Amino acid sequence: MTETDPRWDPEMLAAQTRLAARAATYPPQTLTLPLDGARATGEAIHADTTTGPVMAVTEDRWLPIRGHRLLCRFHRPAGITGPAPVLVYLHGGGWVWNSIDTHDRLMREYAAAAGCVVIGPDYTLSPEAAFPQALEESAAVVRWIAAQGADWGLDPGRIAIGGDSAGGNLAAGVALLLRETDPDLRLSGLLLNYGVFDARLDTPSYDEFADGYWLTRDKMRFYWDCYCPRPADRLNPLASPLRADLAGLPPVLLHWAELDVLSGENAAMAERLRAAGVPLEAEVFPGVAHGFLRALAEVAKARDAVAKAGAWLRRVFDAA
Repeated sequence: MTETDPRWDPEMLAAQTRLAARAATYPPQTLTLPLDGARATGEAIHADTTTGPVMAVTEDRWLPIRGHRLLCRFHRPAGITGPAPVLVYLHGGGWVWNSIDTHDRLMREYAAAAGCVVIGPDYTLSPEAAFPQALEESAAVVRWIAAQGADWGLDPGRIAIGGDSAGGNLAAGVALLLRETDPDLRLSGLLLNYGVFDARLDTPSYDEFADGYWLTRDKMRFYWDCYCPRPADRLNPLASPLRADLAGLPPVLLHWAELDVLSGENAAMAERLRAAGVPLEAEVFPGVAHGFLRALAEVAKARDAVAKAGAWLRRVFDAA
């Protein structure tokens, strides 16, 4: 980690240092197949299901999705009367690791801040399930909510999709897919946190933050090799949303980190969304690194980002 960079937010640097020290007590997460051991290490380090706001309902529920039962985490905060708006939140982890347990607190925080139900699909990971399986599973969850969500006390007319990192990629891809396949399914909003939006690894931010800022260029190369092993798939706009025609997407909130290999493509995504006429609120958070939203207990900018996202979600749900 490039600790001498003066741009570091002190809380972010301290959180990263503590996380690195904790990770050092476990077997290393190597970028080698099979990933079972590395995934178990990641879950041990990052799983957080006991902190954050207490929900009125927290349950694991199963949906019949694409020929199998898909686990979904269901969070409903107190105080909702009537059918609830819903955020479908897709966790990050390079498409290859993390889960609804590693992102449980973040989902709780969004539920409390926005006054909405949050549903987290535990989509199938790569390389065991390469593109487009996770994308298709996530889209199928949204379709189920739109068709049958009333059975869970949800409002099918107020659905937003969100995600961070690889989950942000999936969220954008799902919105693009549904725009074509389900034109009558109107999404209320799209919450994108430091998303992966293009398969290019040669942007200026990739050069500047290639190593030493947690997410590295080597990690991203490995993730793309797992998720899109066929190079042609990386040109597909559903895998690289920055290459898509973005017109017609719902309102977008885009948050990203300054010290991140992905900062360049997030800035480019903001420009493309504006040019396409998509209602957009965008903010880069200075001094923080990729994944900062999972440092809610330690980093004030993470809490600020969640509060802003909660207020934005309330606005787009009210406008639906």
